[in-house]
Amino acid sequence: MADARWAGRNATKDVIRDRVWTTLVESGVNVGPVDSRIPNFVGADQAAANLAKLDAWKAARTVKCNPDPPQIPVRLRALYDGKIVYAPVPELLKPFPFVRLDPEILEAKGVQFELAATSQGFVEHGEPVEFEDMELLDFVVVGCVAVTREGGRTGKGGGFADLELGIFRELGKLSASAPLTTTVHSAQVVPNDDVIMMAHDSALHFIATPDELIDTRTPYPQPNGVAWDFVQDDQYRDIPFLRSLRDRITA
Repeated sequence: MADARWAGRNATKDVIRDRVWTTLVESGVNVGPVDSRIPNFVGADQAAANLAKLDAWKAARTVKCNPDPPQIPVRLRALYDGKIVYAPVPELLKPFPFVRLDPEILEAKGVQFELAATSQGFVEHGEPVEFEDMELLDFVVVGCVAVTREGGRTGKGGGFADLELGIFRELGKLSASAPLTTTVHSAQVVPNDDVIMMAHDSALHFIATPDELIDTRTPYPQPNGVAWDFVQDDQYRDIPFLRSLRDRITA
């Protein structure tokens, strides 16, 4: 069921999320619990391999990737491909928002990439960074519960991905050519009309499943920055740095 912390922000998306979580379990393609989270799935490694077929991936020096378990293969592949990985602290609960993973530094320290690719590992071994200190991002991976072939998406309901992306745009940290992507199971791909995109929602350019690579050619416009009017009181309460970051950005 939708997480009680975030349920009710968008009732329509709550229904879609619950349906996808149920479908994953009933079809036996989930890996571990799925409710209230970005669900892990059978074939996540193959989905990551399909994502890496993109020319934009091959050309990217820096990759931003969400911290969830189904994207461990994405982070691992990025490190083995020699890319700098930026990963957000799960639910942004630390005083710092992101960590930077440099494969050369990890190798020099004797830290295995397999460990650094996990959320516990990258929080322990990554370099804490502020948004302003991040390099230009060439490639972006976000976690999704449900997606559409037109690039519509919804996460678990906390609004973290759209908030991060809005901050990147306001600070000029997104390369103009950086695609917004995800890896999901095919059971997470829903009809286009099932996900209603709002003005502050970021749309996907590519979706990788274990079976295919979808070029969404999305018709949705991307936001220019953070829709501060849509930031919830609980986000200010639970994300330690958010108010000070807003003050710095909007000053």
